[in-house]
Amino acid sequence: MRVNSHPLFIDGVAASRLQLPAGPWATVLQALCAHFPAVDAATWSARFARGRVLDAAGRPIAADAAYRVGMAVHYFREVVQEAAIPFAERVLHIDADLLVADKPHFLPVMPAGAFVRETLLARLQQSLGLPDLVPLHRIDRGTAGLVMFSVNPATRNHYQALFREQRILKRYEALAAALPDREFPCVRRSRLQAGEPFFRMQEIAGPPNSESRIDVLERAGDVWRYALEPVTGKKHQLRVHMAALGAAILNDRFYPALHEEVADDYGRPLKLLARSLRFVDPLTGEMRQFESGRRLALVPHRNSL
Repeated sequence: MRVNSHPLFIDGVAASRLQLPAGPWATVLQALCAHFPAVDAATWSARFARGRVLDAAGRPIAADAAYRVGMAVHYFREVVQEAAIPFAERVLHIDADLLVADKPHFLPVMPAGAFVRETLLARLQQSLGLPDLVPLHRIDRGTAGLVMFSVNPATRNHYQALFREQRILKRYEALAAALPDREFPCVRRSRLQAGEPFFRMQEIAGPPNSESRIDVLERAGDVWRYALEPVTGKKHQLRVHMAALGAAILNDRFYPALHEEVADDYGRPLKLLARSLRFVDPLTGEMRQFESGRRLALVPHRNSL
């Protein structure tokens, strides 16, 4: 394993970046405390003291350094006693510009909340020694399957444009309740916005801003295997659309109703898989297609992933 010695990469975790906004603060410490109210001043002071707050060049910043609007600050998030996620990712492809990984259920793509080192990004950065690695899109922590990363900052925008301009075909699979009275294939269009609590999405009246194409791959009693193609990329779009059709994805704890928060049950993953990605490579003009090697188990209590 190669451990990267890049100054913005410590113990296998890349630094987060913040450009300081306009404000009345005298020091960088005060600005960070105001911007992140959930992190107390003592925690920030300890990070400064251990060289975990850096300037744009990767040099440690003193806690009493003068605040300057627009200043780029790099800092390292830390989670005490971060739980290990006992599933491994697989790298399906890597070249000078692009990496494609096959993510397991329960592993977040990016650091957030209680997850810093136990994320797909941090694992890949550490194991491959790629501090400039950036995800080109994201899938939910509960979803398994394909995630594309940019390796080279110089070509990154070419690949990001594939997603912005909807020039990439993303196909998912899901296991959900049978819908024998509905005709397939079908299209679900609706307007999605953040709901309550903040991490859930909801459909509201108004012009559609989301679209999903839905078909059936396999009819197996009360549970069917669905093919899902998100035309747009709204948060939780496929989960919301399936629940709205009356076929919530198996083991979904957010939709149609929010379940009580409990520890992860590794035997009951969300039955949603980012199955394939297909696009014309913007650098070479070559048609490229990647397929996940994972498969959703039809029996809900078994996990073949």
